[in-house]
Amino acid sequence: MQPLWQIEGAFLLWIQENMRQDWLTPIMQVITRFGDGGIFWIGFCILLLGIPKSRRTGIAASLSLALNGLVTNVCLKNIIGRIRPYVRFPELTVLTTIPSDTSFPSGHTAASFAVAAGVYMAGWKKTGIVLYIFSALIGFSRLYLGVHFPSDVIGGAIVGVLCAWVVRKFIDWTAKPQKDRKKNKRKRK
Repeated sequence: MQPLWQIEGAFLLWIQENMRQDWLTPIMQVITRFGDGGIFWIGFCILLLGIPKSRRTGIAASLSLALNGLVTNVCLKNIIGRIRPYVRFPELTVLTTIPSDTSFPSGHTAASFAVAAGVYMAGWKKTGIVLYIFSALIGFSRLYLGVHFPSDVIGGAIVGVLCAWVVRKFIDWTAKPQKDRKKNKRKRK
């Protein structure tokens, strides 16, 4: 049986040979930019925070993004230290700026899924689904452009969703005593 990295490398080379198109490459390059440095997602969270109706959702998305940044960029990338696919497979052509950090998990994908899941778990289901689809496109763009293994993208999606889940549980836990206090005040009156 082949090691996972060989199977993933073959898949990336298959994408390179069979899916890359001159008209599609610039689109994928634009899509991947939405994940660069988390800037788009930070801006999106600030927008949510700035609108009173979406402030709670903005808090959930912002905390999910912040936790994800800590887990992904500070911890996992440094602990795991996985090399990029174009290093292991020199025949893989990179179609974007060559990243300087390690490969696992995909930070673009993790940040995108952290915000999408944070929004979804905050109750904005339709918006969350649209963001999940957009996050999947960002993840696929990382494969298409040759900068991540498929397991980097899958791992990033899982880490992002788990970070949002932890934040959701924390928010629920901290909100519960407050709800209980309000109930007790009403009972006393």
